[in-house]
Amino acid sequence: MGNLDLTFLNWDLISKFVVNGFWFSVQLTFIATIGGIIFGTILALMRLSGKAILAYPATFYVNGMRSIPLVMVILWFFLLVPAVVYSYLPNGANNRAEYSAIITFVAFEAAYFSEIMRAGIQSIARGQVYAGQALGMTYAQNMRLVILPQAFRNMLPVLLTQTIILFQDTSLVYAIGAYDLLKGFVTAGKIYGRPEEAYLLAAIVYFAVCYSLSYLVKRLQAKIAIIR
Repeated sequence: MGNLDLTFLNWDLISKFVVNGFWFSVQLTFIATIGGIIFGTILALMRLSGKAILAYPATFYVNGMRSIPLVMVILWFFLLVPAVVYSYLPNGANNRAEYSAIITFVAFEAAYFSEIMRAGIQSIARGQVYAGQALGMTYAQNMRLVILPQAFRNMLPVLLTQTIILFQDTSLVYAIGAYDLLKGFVTAGKIYGRPEEAYLLAAIVYFAVCYSLSYLVKRLQAKIAIIR
């Protein structure tokens, strides 16, 4: 520990190696959150539809994804999906790892967001569902206009907390060579012969980002609780 030199990481090195990795981690988190919430909501509605043809496949997907380590899913999508599939995407041949990471995270996080949304939907009083039906609303209209807006509000702190966890999990794309925040630090550490310092600084950055976001989520949760 006495040989640690944290001063090796200057702004030139950060702009050259770390910024691009950090930007990809943020992009991956944003896309996976939006995609996960959209597909997760669809899965939640399928499970709550009461129709076996919709509920069983959705349940199998959600339980299956939640039972498999994320790093295994990342490797599966990267190794098993033919390279020709990525060739149809913009610059897909050179960014196969990045595209694979995006597809994996959207598919994987949808299972977790689905459970959050299902809990949020079920937290709404059944009387509001019956009121919507009494007004002549269809199932889709009732969900879109009455239930889902309230469910999103109730689950907003949990959704944001899951997003923070998602940001932490983006470091796993290092396993397939995607250039994320961790990869940027590791690359800089190898080039300058300071791998220990690079890992330590990466941990500090992850902690600072996640702790700050967690604090904001707590503030938001307290504000929502006061409004209620």
